[in-house]
Amino acid sequence: MIAPLFALAAAVAPPAAAPIDPARLSDITRTLAAPAFEGRAPGTAGEAKTVDYLIGRFRALGLEPGGENGGWTQAVPLLRTQLDTAAPVHLATPAGSVDLAQDRDVSLGTRQDVDVARIANAPLVFVGYGVTAPERGWDDYKGADLHGKVAVFLVNDPDFYAAAGEPVAGRFGGRAMTYYGRWTYKFEEAERHGAVSVLIVHDTDAAGYGWSTVAAPHGESYDIRRPDQGASHPALEGWISHEAAQALFRGAGLDLDRLAVAARGGNFRPVPLAGVTLSAAIPATRERIESHNVVAKLTGRIRPDEAILFGAHWDAYGIKPGTGGLDAIRPGAADDALGVAGVLELARTFAQAPRTARTLVFAAWTGEERGLLGSEYYAEHPLVPAAKTVADLTMDVLQTAGPARNVMLASAGQSADMDAMVAAAAARQGRTVTPDPKPERGLFYRADHFSLAKRGVPAELLMGMTGGLDLVNGGRPAGDAWLAAYMKCYHQSCDRWDAGWDLRGAAQDVALFYDVGRRLADSDAWPRWSPASEFAHLRP
Repeated sequence: MIAPLFALAAAVAPPAAAPIDPARLSDITRTLAAPAFEGRAPGTAGEAKTVDYLIGRFRALGLEPGGENGGWTQAVPLLRTQLDTAAPVHLATPAGSVDLAQDRDVSLGTRQDVDVARIANAPLVFVGYGVTAPERGWDDYKGADLHGKVAVFLVNDPDFYAAAGEPVAGRFGGRAMTYYGRWTYKFEEAERHGAVSVLIVHDTDAAGYGWSTVAAPHGESYDIRRPDQGASHPALEGWISHEAAQALFRGAGLDLDRLAVAARGGNFRPVPLAGVTLSAAIPATRERIESHNVVAKLTGRIRPDEAILFGAHWDAYGIKPGTGGLDAIRPGAADDALGVAGVLELARTFAQAPRTARTLVFAAWTGEERGLLGSEYYAEHPLVPAAKTVADLTMDVLQTAGPARNVMLASAGQSADMDAMVAAAAARQGRTVTPDPKPERGLFYRADHFSLAKRGVPAELLMGMTGGLDLVNGGRPAGDAWLAAYMKCYHQSCDRWDAGWDLRGAAQDVALFYDVGRRLADSDAWPRWSPASEFAHLRP
């Protein structure tokens, strides 16, 4: 019988170390979210300042370079495209022509390396949830040929809205989103079926965020540069508002709400929107840029080839195109300058403690807001092989409302071994663990740890925006009020550093990762995925 991992790792007691300092977390966040950093968009002057700052901090803490060729960075080649948001998208329908406005009716981008994103008279086809899942007995495409066509589909999983007793109920996890529910998967699957454009019908409940979040890129897209850039990507991809989609379907003599119910049945087949075609010729500027992950390490004294990875993303949304002034800068203070501050505080704390048996890697990723691009590039070109990466511990949007009785674990259920270690560390702090109370938002698939999880690395994600926060001062109501206020600024210009933040709760969470990371780094234990996890087969 295999001993529980947490029992093995718990035998290793972490030595005393400097506590995580809320004041340092605040100072680092204030710096990274300052106007001079211009919202830290990849490939901008803000990136150069960010990378220089992070390298300087890691060096001052006494860490070793963990990047390429003995340096502090890993180059990440990106393509940035910007669509002209004033250019309309034309729809021809049996009821007449309609122009869809960018940011109001649709939020579109392109990952093709072209001067004009062009579609001519492409028929629209409703493809349900856009899911092909043979292991679950599900195929929304049913062999449909989408070459030259626009795929329209719903966000989240086929059983998200299923009522008790419906055949699909529970097949995809019920209200808990699977990767099939994520827009990134739906884009990839539509590409595999040859679609020339893809449109996801926005739904705030099913997506987990409102239209303002969907529209935040304002026509801007990024992708990892590839030899066949654009060859497999649709000309246009993005979202259509629920209101615009309903009007579109009515114009084709269809009822979107009825079709959404039909899409929950396994016998659903793609439905053409008869007489409806889409045309667009949207000018696009494009730029080939070289962005950077910043990577530092503390080499292990016994098993230096095995590593624990701590990560957060340094990028935010930069300056809103076509605007000016401070309100145009989206500084990403909580998302995720504060997470980067947590990584730096972990680096400081570990550097002041005795060296661990395994290597510790500290990563600040680029391109998270553009599709987890920096961590994905690292996973494709690892500096420590996935097979030698023991675990990934990621912080994204730590809470700023003070000490809490619980810790919010967005990754709960994926690895019982890791969950047990987190629960034990929380108990040592006098706290409990609360799993994501709204798993339908799919937060586990929305942060940089996921790039490593897809390669078999067990991962844990601390994310304050899960909900369910039980604050020492005010309890759950105060926690819910904090989250509601934060979500109004999610990906917006008001996500700024605030002198009134109480970062003692964030410091608790960072200290918890210190405890878990230290025990793993001084043990020979390897966390396992839970048998029900979709990643269990990747690492026995």
